Amino acid sequence: MDNSLPPADELVLVDRELAQLEARRTHLLARRAWLVQVLYRPARAATPRWPVTPAAPVADSTPRSAQNVLLTLGGTLLTIAAVAFTLVSWGSMGIGGRAAVLCAVTGAALAAPVALLRRGLASTAESVAVLGLVLMVLDAYALHRVALPDADGLGYAAVVSAVLAGAWAAYGSALSRLRVPLPAAVVAAQLPLPLGVLAAGGGPTAFAWAALVTAAADGAAVLWARPLPVRVTAGVGAAVLGGWALLTGGWLSLSSPWSGAPLLLAGAAVCLYAAWRTPGWAVAASVVAGLAVVAAVGGPLRSVLPGDWAVPGYVLCGLVLASVWRAGAGARLPRGVRAGLAGAGASVTALGLLWALPPVVAGALGPLARTTEVWSGEHAGPALASYPATAALVLAVGAAALASVARLWARCGVLVLVWALLTALPVSPGLPYAATLALQLLTTTATLWIAVRPAPLTRGLPRPEAAPDARTATAGAAGSAAPSATGPTDRPVTDPASGSAPPPPSAPPRVPGTGFGAPWSGWSGWSGWTPPKPRPQAPPAEPGTVLGWVAYAGGLLSAVGAVALALDVREATFVALGVVLGLLAGVAALGAGARRTVSACGAVLAAAGLVLAGAEAAGLEDHWTALALLLVPAATAAVGATARPVALPVEITGATVGLCAVGLAGSRPAFLALVLALGGVIAAATAVRPERRRFASWAAAGLFLLAAWVRLGAWGVTTPEAYTLPVTVPALVVGFLRRRRDPAASSWTAYGPGLAVTLLPSLGAAWTDPEWVRPLVLGAAALVVTLLGARFRLQALLLLGGTVLALDGLHELAPYVVQVVGALPRWLPPALAGLLLLAVGATYEQRLRDARRLRERLARMR
Repeated sequence: MDNSLPPADELVLVDRELAQLEARRTHLLARRAWLVQVLYRPARAATPRWPVTPAAPVADSTPRSAQNVLLTLGGTLLTIAAVAFTLVSWGSMGIGGRAAVLCAVTGAALAAPVALLRRGLASTAESVAVLGLVLMVLDAYALHRVALPDADGLGYAAVVSAVLAGAWAAYGSALSRLRVPLPAAVVAAQLPLPLGVLAAGGGPTAFAWAALVTAAADGAAVLWARPLPVRVTAGVGAAVLGGWALLTGGWLSLSSPWSGAPLLLAGAAVCLYAAWRTPGWAVAASVVAGLAVVAAVGGPLRSVLPGDWAVPGYVLCGLVLASVWRAGAGARLPRGVRAGLAGAGASVTALGLLWALPPVVAGALGPLARTTEVWSGEHAGPALASYPATAALVLAVGAAALASVARLWARCGVLVLVWALLTALPVSPGLPYAATLALQLLTTTATLWIAVRPAPLTRGLPRPEAAPDARTATAGAAGSAAPSATGPTDRPVTDPASGSAPPPPSAPPRVPGTGFGAPWSGWSGWSGWTPPKPRPQAPPAEPGTVLGWVAYAGGLLSAVGAVALALDVREATFVALGVVLGLLAGVAALGAGARRTVSACGAVLAAAGLVLAGAEAAGLEDHWTALALLLVPAATAAVGATARPVALPVEITGATVGLCAVGLAGSRPAFLALVLALGGVIAAATAVRPERRRFASWAAAGLFLLAAWVRLGAWGVTTPEAYTLPVTVPALVVGFLRRRRDPAASSWTAYGPGLAVTLLPSLGAAWTDPEWVRPLVLGAAALVVTLLGARFRLQALLLLGGTVLALDGLHELAPYVVQVVGALPRWLPPALAGLLLLAVGATYEQRLRDARRLRERLARMR
């Protein structure tokens, strides 16, 4: 039954809930204002228990932020002063004074934070501590300039950085509330080993080892140190120095593989340990480790293998590394580590496949790059292996590796790689012309068959989950909400874990200070609400559909390449076009959807190619070839009558071929007229079908008319009526039939175009014709049209006929008018013009009424 409230009661309930929400909002705003006032009021000021007035505006900067700015500026100025004193004023003091000044200032700067921290001045202590750290660096510099001027700069810097790192670490550990000393110690710890190696004269390899050891120490600090600034600083140092070490190892793997491999393996071990201990960075660290392992193993392999086998060696290493995704699952490797290593291996394999791409492009697009005529044998000579044969091996290995992965993207990759392998074989190892053409046709056959029957490739693939129906989901939501709206069900719901009924839901909590429950508590008894309808989701694509499209695209590319390659030899052209025609016709018969349509259109083009090839082989001229080419649109018209799903695209393709036939016959007007007439016959035959009648009938009429015009032009006929009357008569018949079906139709629409096609060109010819026959016949025809327009009250006939009749009569009377005007006195024409103007002026109002009456009569005509 319906438990919804009446509209009046429901409106009262809604207003009550809105009032409660507004009261709750007012309460929260007042509480927030009081809290802001408490936070930003001086500590000694008394704070009321409850706010009475709104809080004062908050200042642009808090006291603590202003204090930090002042302390930072003060510490910076003291540091600058200390540097200036050390560099400029140092020489004016004796050795005792120098030592005393440095020791006193440095000791005071390092000891002051202890007292400041005891008084709770942490920010001041931080600034003074930073000054003390900088003074320690200046002390070391001054010691080198005065006491140890002959010491090696790099060695001294390495020792000093180690001492400073230890001293700062001890200082920061003793004063744990200071945040700067420990990160500064980490920064100083980055320098001892690299600077020591440079001081000892070590080369890039030794420097890289020192950087790697330092990065490993930084990684340990990241893992085991507790302060966040220390871990962040150590992480940055590990990334910079470790990256430098790995880049050096990669460079060594190309120039000196056996010396770079240990460095890369050590770096990979460090990255793997970091990935194992830090799950958040496991994928990134594992990717770096995997790339380092591939470079470490692939470098020595490249040095012992021939040049063409270097890339396959790296690809093999990448595939072995990618297999960790499955093998590592049994060994309980973390998922992030397995994903990173597999990603690194897949990246290396992808780069190898990219290296093998040029022969694929050459095999697919090479036959299209034609520089000679058809059947010249340009590509029929012995093929030259212009690309390494190992490129095909890389493609084959990649396809085999993807075949072991039961995923849709992997199966698509297998299809693409197998097609690429078959396409690259003719140019990678180098095959003869016949073998290349046979391989292209075999590839076309296999891929098009897979496009029609992809089921074998979908075995073992997970089926896509169907999206829930919107109506089912809505019904389920409404069903789940029904017990709460209508009351308890007959049988209580039990908990599957305990077997007992769950406790009843508690009442919504009450909001303190408002006297009412949660804003939604008043709606518990309102059953008029219905759950929102979920948005319908598009169903997932079937694996067979995706695989079919991938295979179909490869098949079309192979078909185009095979036909282009077959154009070098006459016999091969007929074989290739015949095979492609059969394959595309088979796909059009067995396929479905867009693939069927594209295949049907492609079959029509292949048939047209066979006709052109046959005409070329028979030595026919272009106009005879045009007649032969009309067989294609005739066949498509016949096929369109039976193959309804692809009828329209096939007929459009056939019409396009017919236009090509018209272009071929353009040099011979007689044959052009014949081609147009035969095209009209095909269009008329197509117009027999009800669904094509409207368009095909007009097309047939237009083609027949064009054929007649071309034939008349070929016979040398210059009389315009011979071209216009074949248009006027059918147009008037069509207009008459339309007026019978629709009496309200305008005469301009029904008869205007047909009459204008003949009357206007004939009028132009009559004005230039010196004979009297044409003007007489035109005047008689215009008179008949005018009388018919007046009799049947047709505006178009009356105006067109009357206008043509008047102009034709004016043309005939013009010579006599000229003679009469020449015989009259010179003063007579102005006098007659004046009399005419006087007569018009005297009867002006009557003439206006006559003009309005004439206009109204014409407007009432159709």
